[in-house]
Amino acid sequence: MGSHGDDVGLQAWRALLLAHNAAVRAIESDVQSAGRVPLTWYDVLLELNGAGDQGLRMHELAGRVVLSRTRVSRLVDEMARSGLVRKEPDADDKRMVWALITEAGRTALRETAPAYLRSIQRHFSAHLTEDEARTVAEALLKVARTSDEVRWGRGSAVSPPR
Repeated sequence: MGSHGDDVGLQAWRALLLAHNAAVRAIESDVQSAGRVPLTWYDVLLELNGAGDQGLRMHELAGRVVLSRTRVSRLVDEMARSGLVRKEPDADDKRMVWALITEAGRTALRETAPAYLRSIQRHFSAHLTEDEARTVAEALLKVARTSDEVRWGRGSAVSPPR
């Protein structure tokens, strides 16, 4: 890539960071003003709910959570104290800890979802045409997949989180 391509790439990167920051702040504000769980908690609940009854190992959850990756352990501890998740040691490997969503966590997720989805529409989707949204999604997923392949290794026995 030449210098012109580098400039465009840097502009795209900066735009991504600016858009992410603005949208996440606005969505977080909307969700909290609706009196629901914080956005970071919602993100954890969404991943654990998607994992089903078996839950996720803490390191798997850390790889999947979009927000506050560095705080996952503390976040799950706070959420466990609130009764939204529970932690269980792995039966075979005592070094591993599983995080599982509770019924109260599923209820909080259901109650928060409408405010979260409305806010995504208001602060993100409303600013894009359908074609732009599709292009953004495809481009960013391409970057995410490539980053996962680099991090997890192509053909590795360890599969990247989905």
